[in-house]
Amino acid sequence: MEISGIISAIVIGVIIGVLGRLVVPGRQHIGILLTIVVGIVAALLGSAIAAGLGVADTDGPDWIEWLIQIALAAAGVAALDRSRGRR
Repeated sequence: MEISGIISAIVIGVIIGVLGRLVVPGRQHIGILLTIVVGIVAALLGSAIAAGLGVADTDGPDWIEWLIQIALAAAGVAALDRSRGRR
């Protein structure tokens, strides 16, 4: 992976993480750095899942891929919030 690919993955991960956090209702007790990490992981996993389903490369915006990534980020934020809230 080239440096431009890594930088774009980080930027997209930040956006996906923030969108995933917005989807989860209520106040989350995790920091912005964990949100960014969750977003990056969700973006990478979502891309892999979309490629496996054959919906990663379309003739327009990859709406299904974005929805998968945001759903994964929301699930990750909710899971971390629950694990952090019990401490």
